[in-house]
Amino acid sequence: MKLRFLTLAVVGVLSLAACNDDDNDTKIVAVNSPTQPTTPSVTPTQPNTQPTTPTVIETYYQTKTPYQAPKDIANLPAAPTGYVPVYTQLLARHGSRGLSSIKYDLVVYRMWQQAKADGALTELGEKLGDDVLAIMQANFFLGQNVDGVSFDAKKGGYGNETQVGINEHTELAKRLLSRLPTLWQDAAAHNRRISVMSSGQDRAVDSAYFFAKSLQTHAPMLANLVYYPPAPMTKTQQPDGVNRYQLYFHKLEDKLDGVEATSPLYPTFVESQNYQTYKKKDADLANTQAQLAADSRLNAAGRVVLEQLFSKTFVDKIADGTYQFANDGSMTFADANGKELTLSGDGKTKIDSLASGGQMLYELYSIAPAMMKETNGVDFLAYMPPAQAKIFAEYNDASDFYDKGPGFTDKNQITSKMAQYLQDDFFASLDNVVKGDTREAARLRFAHAEIVIPFATLLGVNGTTVTQPTSTLYNYSNNPWRGVNISPMAANVQWDLYKNGTAYAVRMLYNEKPTAFKPACDYAKLTTDSNFYDYTKLRQCYGYQSF
Repeated sequence: MKLRFLTLAVVGVLSLAACNDDDNDTKIVAVNSPTQPTTPSVTPTQPNTQPTTPTVIETYYQTKTPYQAPKDIANLPAAPTGYVPVYTQLLARHGSRGLSSIKYDLVVYRMWQQAKADGALTELGEKLGDDVLAIMQANFFLGQNVDGVSFDAKKGGYGNETQVGINEHTELAKRLLSRLPTLWQDAAAHNRRISVMSSGQDRAVDSAYFFAKSLQTHAPMLANLVYYPPAPMTKTQQPDGVNRYQLYFHKLEDKLDGVEATSPLYPTFVESQNYQTYKKKDADLANTQAQLAADSRLNAAGRVVLEQLFSKTFVDKIADGTYQFANDGSMTFADANGKELTLSGDGKTKIDSLASGGQMLYELYSIAPAMMKETNGVDFLAYMPPAQAKIFAEYNDASDFYDKGPGFTDKNQITSKMAQYLQDDFFASLDNVVKGDTREAARLRFAHAEIVIPFATLLGVNGTTVTQPTSTLYNYSNNPWRGVNISPMAANVQWDLYKNGTAYAVRMLYNEKPTAFKPACDYAKLTTDSNFYDYTKLRQCYGYQSF
């Protein structure tokens, strides 16, 4: 856990069936070159001089989709006449990242090595090895020598933000500056602080750093206003700027986060424990996840994907269990200075079926867009046809839906109630301004998909609230919930507060698009077709008492 102070002047793994674990303790040095694995050369496509209608192909990266700002972001509806911005706040997921650990890349490489040894590679399959090595090596050294990115020389760069992720928060901050220029002028004129908070986890801390750095770089008048609030008082005191109760509530633990039963934090601690018990022990969840993993479409999709790369005989050996693979053994790469780093897999990530083989490739496919700079353009598009990508994406969305989304109808909001303290702080921050405390101009929070998704569910944002009865599995036909809409990389929720005399109005932007609060609060809209809400009515709609 870390916190960086600015002084600028300025998924769990899919294992579809149990598998024997064949550990390989032999050190394996990456083939071709100790410093840079060879990647296939790509001949640029010649431009077509004839007018064409672009074909839009759905990529199905889901929650790993790099953030895309709305194209019409500069044309947001203006505030009603007389209203001026007086405050803003943000919750943002960390930016695009690399692989979380040496799992999917290593197990796919082990499969590829066996196919290579068997002479079972297709022409496309021959290219796969170098592309996997390119992603693997990029993750080994991801963030090395990049100011603002955590890098552990012993553990490598797995889980760190990529250049795409850095840019996402850098640009998001610039757009926030552009959207509310008079607010920032007022903040500078009256020394109103800009509070920055994170979960304390590396990539969230790094996202906070790059966002704040961008604010300070592009608006130097704000340079000295960045402030890191003290962490909540818990058993283990965290650094200033860290708030696990708001921004890491899905993993609160007694030795770090324990509080007395009389603490206002205690209900959140209890809900976190309830959620963690649900994840580990709930029979309905376990049965549902097993049903999802048993979907025959996954095996069929896996066969299509694998037979592009390997001979049918080889694929059949995966199907009948003759071949099973794990992320075992070690890999070694050297950085740009020739210094070697060796990392080992834990052997827990398996390819033991056609479905898991396809799923592991899907994981590399979905992370590749975030790493385009680091891998010199490796994209994995050739390895994952859209039809099969959709099947694996639907599986991932279904799993996330039950793990952290709306989930089961009869589980009493077990996946979202722990976000109540965060929602309370959103309203309390606005309350302070309305009651005359204007010392703070903005509150900026940086966290994870596991925080953004429950928060959206609790708020009742459109597309986030449809639950499923235990008897009916989630699928794309019966539920609108999609990870790509709710929590792509750098997903964000922003509330802007406006004032007109003694009246206050709030607008929510979800991924920078004007977004309605829950339908029950429509009566609080300033006009029927507006996304500006009377603040007093809105807070009452969410159950908060009058001032």
